[in-house]
Amino acid sequence: MPPRTRTLRAATVAAVLALGTSLLATAPGAGAAEPEPLAVTDHCGSQCADILPPGENGNATLVEILGNKAFGTHPAHSDDQLDRYNGLVAGHTGLTDQKLTDFFNDASFGVAADQVESVTKPREDVTITRDKKSGVPHIKGTTRYGTEFGAGFAAGQDRLWLMDLFRHIGRGQLTSFAGGALANQGLEQQFWPQAPYTEADLQAQVERIRTTEGARGEQAMADAQAYVDGINAYREKSKKGRYFPGEYVLTGKIDSITNIGEIQPFGLTDLISIASVVGGQFGGGGGGEVQAALSLLAAQQKYGVEEGTRVWESFRQRNDPEAVLTVHDGTSFPYAGKPDKARGTALPDAGSVTPEPLIYDRTGSAGTNKKAPVDAPAALEPLQGMYDDGVIPEGSLPGSGDGAQKRGMSNALLVSGKATASGNPIAVMGPQTGYFAPQLMMLQELQGPGISARGVSFAGVGMYIQMGRGQDYAWSATSAAQDITDTYAVELCEPDGSAPTKDSTHYRVDGACTAMEKLERTNSWKPTVADSTAKGSYRMQVWRTDYGIVTHRATVGGKPVAYTSLRTTYRHEADSIIGFQLLNDPAYVTDAASFQQAAGHIDYAFNWFYADSRTTAYYNSGMNPVRAAGVDAALPVKAEKAYEWKGYDPAANTTDYTPFAEHPHSSGQDYYISWNNRQAKDYSTAAFGFGAVHRGDLLDNRVSALVEEGGVTRASLTRAMEEAALTDLRGEQLLPELLKVLRSQPVTDPALNAVVQQLDSWRAAGAQRKETSPGSHTYTHADAVRIMDAWWPKLVEAEFRPGLGDGLYAALTASLATDESPAASHGPSGAHSGSAFQYGWWGFADKDLRQVLGQPVKGPLAKTYCGGGDLSACRSALLSTLKEAAAGPAAEVYPGDDSCKAGEQWCTDAIVHRPLGGISQKSIHWQNRPTYQQVVEFPSHR
Repeated sequence: MPPRTRTLRAATVAAVLALGTSLLATAPGAGAAEPEPLAVTDHCGSQCADILPPGENGNATLVEILGNKAFGTHPAHSDDQLDRYNGLVAGHTGLTDQKLTDFFNDASFGVAADQVESVTKPREDVTITRDKKSGVPHIKGTTRYGTEFGAGFAAGQDRLWLMDLFRHIGRGQLTSFAGGALANQGLEQQFWPQAPYTEADLQAQVERIRTTEGARGEQAMADAQAYVDGINAYREKSKKGRYFPGEYVLTGKIDSITNIGEIQPFGLTDLISIASVVGGQFGGGGGGEVQAALSLLAAQQKYGVEEGTRVWESFRQRNDPEAVLTVHDGTSFPYAGKPDKARGTALPDAGSVTPEPLIYDRTGSAGTNKKAPVDAPAALEPLQGMYDDGVIPEGSLPGSGDGAQKRGMSNALLVSGKATASGNPIAVMGPQTGYFAPQLMMLQELQGPGISARGVSFAGVGMYIQMGRGQDYAWSATSAAQDITDTYAVELCEPDGSAPTKDSTHYRVDGACTAMEKLERTNSWKPTVADSTAKGSYRMQVWRTDYGIVTHRATVGGKPVAYTSLRTTYRHEADSIIGFQLLNDPAYVTDAASFQQAAGHIDYAFNWFYADSRTTAYYNSGMNPVRAAGVDAALPVKAEKAYEWKGYDPAANTTDYTPFAEHPHSSGQDYYISWNNRQAKDYSTAAFGFGAVHRGDLLDNRVSALVEEGGVTRASLTRAMEEAALTDLRGEQLLPELLKVLRSQPVTDPALNAVVQQLDSWRAAGAQRKETSPGSHTYTHADAVRIMDAWWPKLVEAEFRPGLGDGLYAALTASLATDESPAASHGPSGAHSGSAFQYGWWGFADKDLRQVLGQPVKGPLAKTYCGGGDLSACRSALLSTLKEAAAGPAAEVYPGDDSCKAGEQWCTDAIVHRPLGGISQKSIHWQNRPTYQQVVEFPSHR
């Protein structure tokens, strides 16, 4: 392929000449051959569009990295989707179907002859054609092997460094690979205990797919091997040609002058490792039962067992009758509900819970931020320390950092043809996976024997399109997070019969005192140009039992126990490959029913959505275990035969799973929305926060109104999505009730009344966080937004803490944070991550305020908290906190960080593409929107 680099200024070239002319090597030129015509029919008729900022190209040579740091230049196609994505903020109000490609890519199959930028043939049986506009690889193979080899080769071209990072994250070896920065230490300490494996464990998962999934399994592993072969082919070529990613030089893997060093070969076990990270981030569900037990105990301590349990259940909201649902036609799908009489629950003794230690034998800089910069060549000094804060900033990945126990993002809006202008269904949908440079996913088109699709795949596991479109259908997913992870209390023992302690490393299995299995990972690092963290090392250690990985220790009824976490997808990290293979096979997916069957082969917890020219459909996937009768899945359970999963086999971590028909599913509903809300009636939630107000309401209210009006178009559905993406959930859903309380009596303080008027004006204008004009970096209702940001945490505490008491309030906020505004630096993916308003006390506040106001409430809180249930007292509490919030200066509300100065409101909200390599990107306007997004409307079908 030709060099994918913009021209660098002469000064940059001169600077790197000191390191040797070899650094100027770029990818070899590709032939100018015309692309072969596609042997498939594209039924979308130019009505499929997609977008994935910042750009397709995620690799950068050392020269390109230097140019970016010195002059802000970018490799070709590394940022050319960023402005289009950002442009929808201002452009959505006047959006038409004809203007969609101003903000999205044309997602048609193939590349028009006059739009071909390059053609590469890594083998005779495969062609990689890249288009001029976005550089997306369109991979066409004449053999199955060649097609998958091409996919791997293209992945190497676009994401080689990223794939290398993630195979090391999955193995718990990030610090040894990329440096010992505190954030790197924290990230591997978050992920490795969730999926600790030996190399034999990883290989066993490969063999299990190959040998137990029939012909599909054999084909999947053959495809995976071809994909790995393609990655390795590019790895070798780029190394010999000296156009490999520059991060390998900066982290000390390859010498910039001699080219001595190695990019380690990829293997099938690397794909399992990467899959464990992806699944852990986006496809998990459940867990957290120990913290739930602690909040239950706190409630029982305050109110007594019976009343405390009732209070706790009203906050837990497993099946809140006011919650927004994806399947809204009343169909019931009972799962993981509260039993009438629980059996086997293992609540800890008060004060006995301690977390299981993970880190041992620290040396040097382990656990510290000590730096020892190396003596870098002068030309590389601009890049020195670029990973000092971590190769992936702490908390940026969903499933890591303070929000590690909370997973799930992404949204979907689908409308039946009965309500569209064309009579064909329309879908606007995609995953929210955070914002990185490059993205965790990559766009590609795959055309070959048994494969025909375009869309995104997570880098390193891109044998198949994971979300995208086929010849006459499209599909996408949102994280579902239903309960597929349970906590067991294993009774500890000593093999010599002596009294066990909480530190014992043996436990009882069927009466026998059995040794836990110790799994260890020792990491060491030394400073490099990229990461100045001083030399150090440590050892990570976890204990594995037949009931999962030990997470805590405690006593139950005075007896020492270890709490373990057992998820159904452990030891099955890549089994979902079969489902993705089916979704890419045009011979298999021919309608909604066959789509649902394909999605049923995906083991992780996802909500899957489908649209073709005739109908829309939905299916909730996941390895839902069949639990013993009477077991309460929301709390820890005794590790005894009577209470374990039905048919459970610890050797393979297999069990009986709920059948296809018991998973929420639907076809042809008038519309579907999903923003990680509850799936269906009686399908119990696995966490707190699924009550009367959820960010899904922002979509549901808009889409239901569009459907009622009729004549829905791709543009109007996209507008609805974008309006929700710019709206403050608190302003739209909570502020009306707050104002009713405040105005239940006249607000006599003129200054405070003016503040109330400001908030009301913002609400009336749509409660949006949107700048006055493109590039102004000032919100239209900036002061009202500032007041709400300052007020919300204060009003929640004033509303609930006096009634709950310090202990119970602290326990409940540990299970569910009170706020996740765009300006908050916490949540599942940290600050500047776009995703917002998923986790918070919105539903609690909504019910409580309506109870104070005397309004009807289905599924009320067990007690009314604001003002102790007295409207006047509640009003006083809200007014006093509002006055305090209004007086708070912007510099306190928005304290600043490494991207923004104190007081910069727009900047605090802004999306930052966190650099995973040496290329950084500009900040863009906040949007609560999928990272990758499709807009599709198929006019015809096979």
